[in-house]
Amino acid sequence: MMQAESIRRRTLDAIRRRAEGFVPFEFNLCPSLLAEFTRRTGESDYRAFFSMPFRWVSAGPQTRDVDFTRYFPDPESISHIDAWGVGHKAGDYAHFERMIPPMAGFTSVDEFERYPYPDPDVDFDWKKTTERISGIKENDLVSVAGMAVTIFEIAWYLRGMDTFLVDLMTEPDLAEYHMDRITRIRTACAARYAEAGVDVLHLGDDVATQRGMMISPEMWRKFLKPRLASVIDAARNSNPSIIIDYHSDGDITEIVADLVEIGVDQLNPIQPECMDPYAIKREFGDRLSLRGAVGTQTTMPFGSPDEVEFTCRRLISELGRGGGFVLAPTHVLEPEVPWENIETLVRVALEHNT
Repeated sequence: MMQAESIRRRTLDAIRRRAEGFVPFEFNLCPSLLAEFTRRTGESDYRAFFSMPFRWVSAGPQTRDVDFTRYFPDPESISHIDAWGVGHKAGDYAHFERMIPPMAGFTSVDEFERYPYPDPDVDFDWKKTTERISGIKENDLVSVAGMAVTIFEIAWYLRGMDTFLVDLMTEPDLAEYHMDRITRIRTACAARYAEAGVDVLHLGDDVATQRGMMISPEMWRKFLKPRLASVIDAARNSNPSIIIDYHSDGDITEIVADLVEIGVDQLNPIQPECMDPYAIKREFGDRLSLRGAVGTQTTMPFGSPDEVEFTCRRLISELGRGGGFVLAPTHVLEPEVPWENIETLVRVALEHNT
């Protein structure tokens, strides 16, 4: 009897553009759609049910014994405080939350120096994460370490977006000290994930809107590019074969070449509402793999099943040419997405890979 081909190997070869034909797929469900999945199937693990090859891991930071309430003028109004010290308030609909920054009132480097940033050696569970990565590999699946909101986003979560953007222009010493502290944490964690044997390191920051970059490309290159490069280098120095996946919503066309230059292997989500995934494939497809490209403001919520099928088949045909494509919606699937459209995406992907 012929042995079944390894899904893990086919997935990694596809991302590395070593093989053409197989197109991995994945998606994430919001809480209401997860409940709908369970109601329909009686199952709880939709990734296993739909035969997705990716399993995500995170070492933390874990819950910490730190009193962050002193950083908030009204701590009673906050629903919870995470391990970075960022306050959260529940949103009015679905699952989004509002972040309350603990550093909003800081005016000196000394205040940043005293702040209890997470410690990569103490506040992360590397033993359990290493065991989880080994188990994923043993089950013929691909491990992905989630380390998004890598620098820019966690910086403004902590500082407040408006304040942090002003810092970049008027208080660069504060902004750079803050980002350097974060970058040291991220480089240490990147190295530890790589040492643990993770297949894909997922990095990223939302640095753009659908109209273009939030900060100028020149400012991104000054403040963020070298710091992101150091995180990537830390991972590669520990494991040269690790795949670097980079996420940013919005239109980041202006910095795609920069991302390739510093070692990004895979870009996501390539929102079709504001970026041209086919143009990105034509220009960078020999050096960069793509993950995403199925619109979650258009195709998935508002297209018919036939339109979903047409879009997915075209993406597979054109972006999958030569390998280097993971079929995926560009965002977590929200309550307005018809279940039939999800089933269509799965069916098209599985039929293609059969």
